[in-house]
Amino acid sequence: MTEKLSYRFGRNEKLKSRKAIEQLFARGKSFNLFPYRIVWQFTNETGALKAGVSAGSRHFKKATDRNRIKRLSREVYRINKHKLYNQLIVENKGMHVFFLYQGKELPDYIFLKEKMEAAINKLVKLCNEKRETNS
Repeated sequence: MTEKLSYRFGRNEKLKSRKAIEQLFARGKSFNLFPYRIVWQFTNETGALKAGVSAGSRHFKKATDRNRIKRLSREVYRINKHKLYNQLIVENKGMHVFFLYQGKELPDYIFLKEKMEAAINKLVKLCNEKRETNS
């Protein structure tokens, strides 16, 4: 029996809790993969993958530009999250992730798609490294 993949990015998958976000930025680890800075942290919730997206107002004064970046980022995350989600289930872990857009120019969809795929691949690799060090 094959399980159908859900490409939704529902309410329960969004990182919205102020407490959880503050804890993520205080205790989480991060890496840069231009144009994103990715902050991540393992959680005790098995198979729970929660994500948030942000675009700063320093380079994008218009809210419409920031909203477009966030909308595109959420869309490419939504389509590519399954690799990371499946890895977390195998590892029996959960994760909170936050993607901070730090570029200075308005991106296009294809550019963000390539970068998000690379970021998710790196997060999967980090999951694997944690398992190998615990063995």
